[in-house]
Parts: sequence; structure tokens; C-alpha cells
Amino acid sequence: MSQTAVPAAINEVYLAKDNGTGKAGEPATAFLPSDVPIYCVVQLESAVPATVKMNLVAENVPGVKTDTKIVSTSYTTKDGENRVSFNGRPAGMWVPGKYRADIFVDGKLEKNLSFEIKAGVKTVASTSSFRSQQGKAAKPAPPPPRKKSNAPFTAVIVDR
Repeated sequence: MSQTAVPAAINEVYLAKDNGTGKAGEPATAFLPSDVPIYCVVQLESAVPATVKMNLVAENVPGVKTDTKIVSTSYTTKDGENRVSFNGRPAGMWVPGKYRADIFVDGKLEKNLSFEIKAGVKTVASTSSFRSQQGKAAKPAPPPPRKKSNAPFTAVIVDR
């Protein structure tokens, strides 16, 4: 009796901000223009090879025609891989508006994730500062270096 491969299906999919170490953090549905990169994590139910594709769509973004596909990227998993992490970064910052990530598995639309990039909130400078345990003013950590990329979204395997 021959065994047939079970088609891959999505177990979980979510969007996330960077966790500060260059990896996807907790799931999120709203982002700031400065939240670069944004991650789209797709967890498949099985570890059989499958082609996972993501289309990033501008649903309602000023200056962009409604429902315009901004970018499309895909990755074909190998035996034993069941998690794909797409990450995207614009040339500068995100344009505020409503977006959608359409997720396909082996050519079939499986999931839509709507999210919003909200305009940043202005902050007021504070006269207080954080203190280290020794009582000296703590220096703020420099921002992590950003990798340059010509493509707005890329796919990488984060787990095997």
C-alpha cells in the first residue's frame, strides 16, 4: 500500500514586531511607522514540503490605489521544515494605513491578516532618567544595526 503525502495546511499564522534580537516577537495587529521590520510567521500543521506565499496588500493607504498588491514573496519548505517567517522593511518607514497579508499554501489562499500602521504619537520629554543599580544614570542602548535589503519582504526558516 503506497502512502500519500498529506497536503500542508496552516496551524497558526500571525504578524509580529521585532523582539529586539532580530526575531519575531509577540503577535500584533497594529504597528507604528517605525516598527521595522514587521514579521509574518506561518506555522504549518505538517513538515512535508510546501510552497508558502505571502502577498502584502495596501487595503486603504493614502496615495495607493485600494487593494494594490505591494509585494509578493514565497518560500518552498523542505522535508522537516514546518515554520516560515517572512519579514519586511520599507526603504524608510511604513506609510500609515490599513494593510493585509494574504497567505497561500501550495497555491491555495489559506488566511488573510489585516493590520494597521498607525501614525506615531508625539512624546513629551521627561526630566527623569533611569538609574542603574549603582545609582549612576544609565545610558540608553544604541539601536540595533539594520540590515539593508532591496526587497520589502524576505522569507527565512526559523525552525527546523
